[in-house]
Amino acid sequence: MADLRKELIRRLEKFGVEDRPLPGRDDGFSGLRYGGKELAHFHSDNELDLRLTKAVIAREGLVHPAGSLVHPNRSPKSPWIEIRFTRAAQLDEVVRLVKLAIAQL
Repeated sequence: MADLRKELIRRLEKFGVEDRPLPGRDDGFSGLRYGGKELAHFHSDNELDLRLTKAVIAREGLVHPAGSLVHPNRSPKSPWIEIRFTRAAQLDEVVRLVKLAIAQL
């Protein structure tokens, strides 16, 4: 999975997204920033918590993933959505969603 994360970060850096690991953490958590603002963070190598908006989440038909370990009781009104990816073919969609998040900043 780490290879998928590295590839995703490589793609996102092409349009100005910065990956910022948090000092003192070795659990895979790091933040993604654009224009100095956090728009997402990794929970693991294959899960990104992305700040869109409630309206964008609904419009895109995104749903909170079953079995969430980090946010099992997240409110349906939250502007954040967990995005899981396990195959390279899913990265284009994750990049598209990150671009939507950037447009919401």
